[in-house]
Amino acid sequence: MKKTLLVMAAGMGSRFGGLKQIEPVGPNGEFIIDYTIYDAIRSGFDKVVFIIKEENYEIFKNTIGKRIQKHIETSYVFQRLDDILEGYDLGEREKPLGTAHAIYAARSVIDNNFALINADDFYGYNAIKKVADFLNQDLLLDKEQYALIGYKVKNTITLSGSVKRGICNIENNKLVSLEESKIEITDNGFLATNLHTNMTKTIDGDTLVSMNLLGFPKEFIKHIEEEFPVFLNESNLENDEFLMPDVLTKQIMNNKAEVHIIETDDKWYGMTYKDDKEIVVNAIKDMIDKGIYKCNLWD
Repeated sequence: MKKTLLVMAAGMGSRFGGLKQIEPVGPNGEFIIDYTIYDAIRSGFDKVVFIIKEENYEIFKNTIGKRIQKHIETSYVFQRLDDILEGYDLGEREKPLGTAHAIYAARSVIDNNFALINADDFYGYNAIKKVADFLNQDLLLDKEQYALIGYKVKNTITLSGSVKRGICNIENNKLVSLEESKIEITDNGFLATNLHTNMTKTIDGDTLVSMNLLGFPKEFIKHIEEEFPVFLNESNLENDEFLMPDVLTKQIMNNKAEVHIIETDDKWYGMTYKDDKEIVVNAIKDMIDKGIYKCNLWD
């Protein structure tokens, strides 16, 4: 079954201090996303779509795009602030409209089941393979079937500072809700602060969190399109974000979809902060030494 990898790459890494999606971490200048796309190809994905800012098109095309386009069909779409419905005004807004709007930007090029990822997160082969296997199924039963790859929170932490993670509230191996939280390491374990209520709690290291690795049928796009005018009518358009987890939660609450939690033991790597780069570089080197990846990835 044909599958598309949808890569959210429109955000600038403010805490990292630049365009971290194209920060070299491999021995031959490979980026984190090179390794994810390599894993996606060997997991059976047929197409990759980058969601980027228009001003970053040439640099993406001439770096990562140039390397992968002979291995997999490659497309680009632009997440633009003027890609909204007629009659709405975003005022002085400069930052992107959010993850659901990123998917909205790709609505014309998604014609198969698809996985959604962040460009600057290293997910691991087993996690990518699990979402690929899920997407090979018939996802349109009495309810639409989605997948969320759940990472143990202890495998997603940086020692450089706090991180934002979606804590998975689960019943019978299915997602009930995502609790968007700031998570940091303390002497007593992992402290989670709910970003909406500011309430804090200590969580176990095996608590599953979302790293924005999800699988959807192509029909999920229509729900994004349906919810976009609702967001535009009910939000402060200069500040609020149109977020994928909100659309997801609404589908669950309306009993229209089931989100299967698929657990992985893979370790996440990323560059939330500048000091994280050395950790990522060393982890990639170790995986090359173990034969998980080739030294020159695309040869």
